[in-house]
Amino acid sequence: MENYFDIIFSQVNITLSVLLIILIIYWLITMISGIDFDLDVDVDVDIDADVDVDMDTGIEGGSMDFSDVANAEVDREHVVNKGTRKLKWWQIILIYFNFVGLPFMFTFTFWIFNWWLISVLTTMLTVSYDNSFGFVIVLLAIVPSLILTKILTAPFKSFFKNLNKDGDKAVDFLGRQAILLSNISGEKLGNAEVNVDGNIMNVYVKSLDGSELRFRESVLIIKQSDDKNFFFVSKS
Repeated sequence: MENYFDIIFSQVNITLSVLLIILIIYWLITMISGIDFDLDVDVDVDIDADVDVDMDTGIEGGSMDFSDVANAEVDREHVVNKGTRKLKWWQIILIYFNFVGLPFMFTFTFWIFNWWLISVLTTMLTVSYDNSFGFVIVLLAIVPSLILTKILTAPFKSFFKNLNKDGDKAVDFLGRQAILLSNISGEKLGNAEVNVDGNIMNVYVKSLDGSELRFRESVLIIKQSDDKNFFFVSKS
């Protein structure tokens, strides 16, 4: 037992071990207290409507709030540049490995655990947990840990598909008032803020008739796009 402890907290594995312990504490506090540590990571996906992203998401938030529970499954070949730009490589990686398709902390915990497990087992079998070769193994373990994370988290996508971040049924945004968080016109997508029973939610929006709509302007959500990636809005 002492030998296992030495391996887990060796100079090679201690960083991942400590991070995993922090994540375990995070989930314990969340389950016991019900506190939602809302992690808002700004991915800044400034996509143009000409970018064809073949996904059924319902992702809410111009800044792509990772705590939103969405069902995104995008392969690299699905991101096609028809006119102006593509998603950045790191955005594709986050989406492909379900960091966007599922609650971020959920997928992140799976990834760290898989990375830690692969690193500990491999360094133990190769007796490299106390030398420089072990650090190489830990770095190389990133790739298989991501692949394993995608495989293990994929079954959870159907569970979260129709839920919002509070675990309730997805909100019906049609007919609601929204406040624009960016200027939109023509084919340009933007962000809007919607107040739903006191809860502020963000959605992707596009002008219904292509007319210019300004920042902080009040708009009415008319309908959802066929691919469910954004909503069409008009002046209220």
